[in-house]
Formats: sequence, C-alpha cells, structure tokens
Amino acid sequence: MQKFNTILSKSNLIFMLLLIALSGCGANETKQSELKKENMSNNNHKVRNVPLSYENEGNTNNNSRLNATAHDYYESITTQSGKELKASLHEIIKKQNVLTYDDTRSALKEIDQDPNNPDNVLLFYKGGSMNKNSFCGNEPCWNREHVWAQSHFDDNRTIRTDLHNIRPEDKWVNARRGNLDFDWDDGHVNNPNASCKGTDLGTAQKAPDTCVDGDSWEPRDEIKGDIARTLFYMDVRYEGEGGPDLKLVNDVDTDNPNHGKLSTLLQWHQQDPVDDMERKRNKMVFEKFQHNRNPFIDHPEYVERIWD
Repeated sequence: MQKFNTILSKSNLIFMLLLIALSGCGANETKQSELKKENMSNNNHKVRNVPLSYENEGNTNNNSRLNATAHDYYESITTQSGKELKASLHEIIKKQNVLTYDDTRSALKEIDQDPNNPDNVLLFYKGGSMNKNSFCGNEPCWNREHVWAQSHFDDNRTIRTDLHNIRPEDKWVNARRGNLDFDWDDGHVNNPNASCKGTDLGTAQKAPDTCVDGDSWEPRDEIKGDIARTLFYMDVRYEGEGGPDLKLVNDVDTDNPNHGKLSTLLQWHQQDPVDDMERKRNKMVFEKFQHNRNPFIDHPEYVERIWD
C-alpha cells in the first residue's frame, strides 16, 4: 500500500509539472500574439512614399543584420580612425567590377525596382515610381541621376558607372537639380518646418518636400541620409588613382572635384538613419553587379570615426 501511495505521489508531481509547462507555453503564445499585433499596428508607416512591410521599414543603426559575407568584407578594420580608417576602407572598396554605361540602365531596373509594382523603378528625389520602359524619350520619362554630380568629376568611366552613385529619376527633376550641392534651404536653417525660401518643388507638383535655390538642393527627409552616405562613399572610393580625387568640403557652389556641404551631410546622416531598403540595395550592388559595398551603410559608425 505504501508503495502504491509513493507511485501515486510521483504521478501527481509529474502531472503538476506538465500543467506548469503548458501554462508557460500559453503565456508565451499570448506574448507573441501581442507582439505581432503591436508590430502590425505600425504597418501604416511609409518609406520613400512606398508602403512597405513592417519588417522592411525600420530605421536603425543596428549592425546585427550584417551577414557573414559583409563581416568578412571588413575583417581588416579594427580600431582605425581618421585618415587611417579612410585609407583602409579605400583599399577594400576600390576592388570593383566596372560596368558599361548601358549596363547601369538595366541594373537600375533590378536594384531600384518598386517593391509594390515590379514593372516600375523607384524615383529618388520625386518619390513614387515610373514604368521601367519609360526610359527617356518622351516625357514623362526617367533617366540616370548621379548624386555626386557628373560635372563634379572628370569624364571617368569607373565613376560615371558606379551604381552606388546612380539613381533613377524623373527627367525634369534631374535637370532641375543639375549639379547643385546639397544643403538646407535658407528658410530651414533655423526652422525645419518653415516654408522654402527657394523654390518649393512640391508646390510645383514635381518633387514633394524638395527645396531648391541658387546654390543648393534640399531633398525630402526620407532620403537625406541616403544622399549623405552616398557622398561619403564617393569621397572614400575615389582617391585620385587613375582619375580625380573626390573631396567633400564644407561649402556650396563648388566645382570639380569637390562636393558639399559636409556639415549638412553629417547632420542628415544622423537624422535619417540607414534603413532596410538601403541595405538591400547595397547587397544587390555587391552580389550581382560591382562586387563592392558602401561601408557607411554597413557601418554607419565609421562616419564619425573619419569626420569627427
């Protein structure tokens, strides 16, 4: 009888442990469900005027998303800073597959494809998208915008075809930007919510939230950091080996081989952090086309280690 009671007590203990384990699973499922609902509640956020899934829209400087290939790519970078870090990064990213100019057009159709409409490419300054087959031609049409303007470097094939610096853009908007430097509109220096003192291209229904004056171009907020990181890349990538030595300067109304305005770009880099669309584009350029990366997308912290 005593032996039977012992067995019964052990059975009751096992049964109680099972109940506790099952209740824990239920609580965990409830937490996961609540987390999912919380995430989905942010699903109305937009990036670059294109609705994206919650997983692809968060702005973050967290580098945990770097894959093993990207980590290996920067294995020689340790504690360098300033000119030493800039030189080390240059040695890494200068190893590049050089495209033809025709190649860049077909590449843009892939790396800047509208995630909501595979027939379209995303327009950089204007926002929205346009049919891939509407390459200029007759307007409305799109063409290739060089963020580091072409007149700010010599007619160098490697620079001219660098996909990290080229974006699809509406022909009219591209021509309106021309070779202007990037800076705050005069009306936004002290008050970012003020009206443009220059021309408001949103009012003209050409490029929402874009201001342009005689010596500078201020793009919409969603791409300010993208522009900054593009120009940081160009400054480090092109150091005068077989072409111009590109330099970011703290000025506007610049010319070849300089571009500005550095202090403004540093602000934009902080205010508009790296997002998943930038990461995806950087990865595609590396894996499918040029086989080099923009280090300031992979490691945003490198910016202040070079330009402190």
